[in-house]
Amino acid sequence: MLNSIFYRSVFTNFAFLVLRVFTGALLIHHGFEKLNDIGNFADAFVRPLHLPFPITLSYIAAASEIGGSWMLILGLGTRLGASAILGTMSVAIYHAIVTSGFNIYLLELLALYFASAFSIILLGPGMFSADYLIKEIFISNPYFINSIFIQKSEDKYIPSTNTEINKPIKQKKSLDFPFSSFLSS
Repeated sequence: MLNSIFYRSVFTNFAFLVLRVFTGALLIHHGFEKLNDIGNFADAFVRPLHLPFPITLSYIAAASEIGGSWMLILGLGTRLGASAILGTMSVAIYHAIVTSGFNIYLLELLALYFASAFSIILLGPGMFSADYLIKEIFISNPYFINSIFIQKSEDKYIPSTNTEINKPIKQKKSLDFPFSSFLSS
């Protein structure tokens, strides 16, 4: 009993959902702020690092924060979105250290976003995500779409005492489209 209380959690997948949604929802506005004044962001953050194409890299940083945040929130392509965020946070942490040293006030938010993205990459999106649904539907059961839209008739004969009437009986599938018998002939 103590093992289940201290070491097992029934809320593990819910915790993954909360981590993904809060990280994405709190980070997305940073990407929109970059887009609001892309030239200022490029001058303040990209040019001091002497990186080539500062405006292009600024757009890439904004797109990774906005796109990655939406991917985390929806749970669709979660690890890819978290990787984009991790890359952006790595450059941001490098910039903060180069320009200001180990200033905890500048690094704390960046480190939290970095840790969240890194955890999501390692642990995955959890069950409450589009990635999980796609995996369950298309990979675990590759004929799932066919089983929904194409109704195969499986005729089974029931042995009866009356030998002159043996009618074929269609078996219902558990995932039949509603009204499929009504719409089909």
